[in-house]
Amino acid sequence: MPGLLQRPLRYSYFNATVVLIAANLLLFILTWLSPRAGIVLALIPSAVLRAGTWWQPVTYMFVHSGFQHIFFNMLALFLFGIQLERRLGSTEFLLYYLFCGIGAGLATVFINFAAGMGGVPVVGASGAIFGLLLAFASFFPEARIFIFGIVPIRAPTAVALYAAVEIVMQFWNVRSGSRSGVAHLTHLAGLAFGYLYLLVRFRINPIQVFFRRR
Repeated sequence: MPGLLQRPLRYSYFNATVVLIAANLLLFILTWLSPRAGIVLALIPSAVLRAGTWWQPVTYMFVHSGFQHIFFNMLALFLFGIQLERRLGSTEFLLYYLFCGIGAGLATVFINFAAGMGGVPVVGASGAIFGLLLAFASFFPEARIFIFGIVPIRAPTAVALYAAVEIVMQFWNVRSGSRSGVAHLTHLAGLAFGYLYLLVRFRINPIQVFFRRR
C-alpha cells in the first residue's frame, strides 16, 4: 500500500505544458509593456522577508529578463515538458513543476537571508526547468539531448554536466564576489527539490538511475 505521499493522482491530460508556456508569454508581454510590473513580480530575497512580498517565490518563475532568456527556457519547457506530462499526467506534472520552481525560489530567499545578503532580483523559470531536466533524465535515461543542438549525449550525462557547471559557477561567484546576473543557486535548488520530489513521491533515486549498469 503506498503511503499518503506516494498515493498516485488520477491520470488526466490537459496540455499543462502549453498553459505554462502561454502564462510565461503573457507575463513577458505584460512586463515589457510595464517594467514596473516586472519589479513587483521578480524575486527580491530581502523584500520577501522584510516587506512581505510573499507572492514573489511564485511569480518570479513567469518573469524573464529578455527575449533570449524566455526563448531558451520555453524551448526547454516544451521539449522536456511535453514528454514528462504524457508520462506523469498533467496534474502530477504541474505539481512537480511548481514544487521545483517555488522550492527553488524559497531556497534562494532563505539562503540569501542566512548569508546576510539582500540579493539581486531573480527572474525566470530556470529553477523549475532544471527540475524538469532531472525528471526527464530519471524517467528516460536512454534519451539523447543535443548540446548546442549538435552533440548528442545521454540525458543523465547532460544533467551531471549542467549541475557541475552550476556548482563551479556558484563557487566562483562566491569567491570573486561576482554578480553575473545568472542565478546559479536557484538552478541548483531546482535540481535539489526535483531530487527530493522524485525520491519521496516516486521512490526514484536519480543517482541510482544514472549509474545503473545498462
